[in-house]
Amino acid sequence: MILWRRRQKPGRDSFLSVVVIFYNMRREAARTLYSLTAQYQQNMDPDAYEVIAMDNGSTDPLDTNFVKSFGKNFRYVYFDADTPSPCAALNYGVQLAKGQLVTLCIDGARILSPGVLQYSLRASKLYENPFIYTLGMHIGHKPQNYLAEENYSQQDEDKLLASIDWQKDGYLLFDISSVALSSKEGYFSKITESNCVTISRMSFQKTGGFDEKFKSAGGGLVNLDFFNRMHQSSDMSPVMLLGEATFHQFHGGTATNIPLKDHPWDKMAQEYLTIRGKPYQPFYKKPVYFGNVHSKCYHLFGRPKGNV
Repeated sequence: MILWRRRQKPGRDSFLSVVVIFYNMRREAARTLYSLTAQYQQNMDPDAYEVIAMDNGSTDPLDTNFVKSFGKNFRYVYFDADTPSPCAALNYGVQLAKGQLVTLCIDGARILSPGVLQYSLRASKLYENPFIYTLGMHIGHKPQNYLAEENYSQQDEDKLLASIDWQKDGYLLFDISSVALSSKEGYFSKITESNCVTISRMSFQKTGGFDEKFKSAGGGLVNLDFFNRMHQSSDMSPVMLLGEATFHQFHGGTATNIPLKDHPWDKMAQEYLTIRGKPYQPFYKKPVYFGNVHSKCYHLFGRPKGNV
């Protein structure tokens, strides 16, 4: 089912808290935080949402003045992590959140497209317990695991980003990006995770949030585990945002920025097996499709394969 909506300013009856996790990401944070400003996000009043920048034990941390420079609704929290996993920081960020709705970005290296927040707010009104998510993209002409094999660097990415005026029109990011491996062939794929999800704070806390037993760098398979659990919950209603995405910056990520031959999947899968007592298997529930299709992402609306 696809629901279309005209653009309109969100009502003030909903307040959204965005929790985004950073670890040694000064370069990436500047872009990610800008993409969360009311200047960039379309039809968003800064009084209607807050951004909580959680620094997960960085050795080169962000600082309060830097984060607050993006707007009066931004705040900085340094989380003294005792593991390289982002799970505890995410859960703590939700505890601090003022909003009834929370948008969670487990990886602070991801620039958001300009309609993510407004359409997340609108989609949240569809169901009592919505689980709203969108597509993952990688900046570059192919997924960054492949680019890592070609000596792709942050300098290459800086040139790509400088070639477009994405700060003025974030949908131009689709022109210099490729779909992430976990997002397969686009919006109608049976995707296995999302790096930007929105859920009610009450539902998040009821389900236990991100399982802090996952202690690996980056959380191992915790993001896939969380995605599975939300889809397996009988009272959760998944909603895929069409026409929106997050765009991953190259920063030496544990799983995204290394050649596939060196990918730590086996280690992460073993951690999952130890915690859950069974091998990881993706669980898919057909979502409602909601949003405004932008011409820049037409290529991601190919005909789905199988019973999607």
